[in-house]
Amino acid sequence: MEVLAKIAFSVYTLIILGGCVVAVSSSSLVRALVGLITTLIGVAGMYLLLATPFMAFMQLLIYVGAVSVLIFFAVMLTRAEQGGDEAGSAPMKTYVFGLAATIAPAAILGWLVLTRPVASVAVPVEVTIKQLGGGLLGSYFLPFELISVILMVAMSGAVLLTWEKRGKK
Repeated sequence: MEVLAKIAFSVYTLIILGGCVVAVSSSSLVRALVGLITTLIGVAGMYLLLATPFMAFMQLLIYVGAVSVLIFFAVMLTRAEQGGDEAGSAPMKTYVFGLAATIAPAAILGWLVLTRPVASVAVPVEVTIKQLGGGLLGSYFLPFELISVILMVAMSGAVLLTWEKRGKK
């Protein structure tokens, strides 16, 4: 069973890395969105490996479903010019700085984790899904609903602004 878990971890890692590469290196926004969706699906698979199916389902529902659709609408509602500022290739110095900005935090955090291990024996408190739902729809009901209203107003405003711009042309 441990071998299957390692194989599944490797597969999900490859899915995440492949999606990341597609999302970052693609010149098309739609292809970059497909890479992002692939990465988020791989993260949901990692949640399944951690034996948290509720978190995996929420990952799929919220990020893959809602956020990806919102980004897709934003991409489809905007009109990008073919020869924009980002159309040309960047100088090599930009790629080197980007690689350094990626490697530096990973190296610092890796060094900190290896040299200063956390001495903790605390066991996290198990929270059931019923308790989580009761908390969200109990004491946090108002903020939970306000977030959904704000998201709906933002999407409606984006559609309205795009509609007005297209009407003027």
